[in-house]
Amino acid sequence: MTAYLIRRLIHSCFVLVGVSLLVFFVGRMIGDPARLMLPLEASEAQVQALRARLGFDQPLYIQLIRFLFDLLRGDFGTSIWQGVPAMALVVSRFPATIYLTLTVVAFSLVVALPMGVVAGVRPRSVIDRLTTVISITGVSMPTFWLALMLIITFAVNLGWFKTSGYGGPEFIVLPVMALSVIHIGRIAQVVRSCMMDELSRPYITTARSKGLREAQTVIRHALRNAAIPVITLTADEVAGLINGAVVIEVIFAWPGIGMLALDAIEKRDFPVIQADVLLVAAVVVLLNLAVDLAYAYVDPRIRYA
Repeated sequence: MTAYLIRRLIHSCFVLVGVSLLVFFVGRMIGDPARLMLPLEASEAQVQALRARLGFDQPLYIQLIRFLFDLLRGDFGTSIWQGVPAMALVVSRFPATIYLTLTVVAFSLVVALPMGVVAGVRPRSVIDRLTTVISITGVSMPTFWLALMLIITFAVNLGWFKTSGYGGPEFIVLPVMALSVIHIGRIAQVVRSCMMDELSRPYITTARSKGLREAQTVIRHALRNAAIPVITLTADEVAGLINGAVVIEVIFAWPGIGMLALDAIEKRDFPVIQADVLLVAAVVVLLNLAVDLAYAYVDPRIRYA
């Protein structure tokens, strides 16, 4: 396990280097970074001054070497917009995104797991059909439209929750409800499919023939063996929320990295965009590593050489 972990960490470093190179070259392929950072009405003298200050007037290979050395030193540049270190600004917004992401995933699992298990144990029943309808509706419903409907109903008309901000239940309930619907639908359908597959296997027949209670057979044996696809999907949902909850963060003025990235794009703050992308990439890489390690914990048959 230790050798595997070390090998995966080394591979992860190569992935992050690749992402860093991609960020570097894409940032320069879309145009002159100095012109992108300055307002459209900036003079040529201002452009040349910023280009010289940031080193963009040097040959590309010199810029790349400086870029990589700065990354090794943890220097991701200074925000043009706020005048603070770019990575520090991104990290300061990261807890809000993690708070929203973990709450959404936890709520989705609490709702979707029982739905999927019951639907898988009783296929073609009323509960199974109801689960399918709820899942398809949730996956098909536009998140931004649902968020606006929730704001109109529960914040404007009823006054139960806040429409924007960051903090306790009055701030997070509506964003969680808006984001959870699609994830509940996906997870419930995967759990249902996996449970139906596991319950048809010979070891379940053997467990039942030994006189095990149905609840023990379903939860202890079938659900555990069905957990690997669910873990994979859950990790994918976490990565998607960290990287893609921009619409909900904007609608509810949630101060996460998604909203920060959008503001940075509008203000042409290239260092912040770059730091945001690299931080998200690092989190996704570590998340994939954690999922691989979780496989061995859930299924003892899995061994890492």
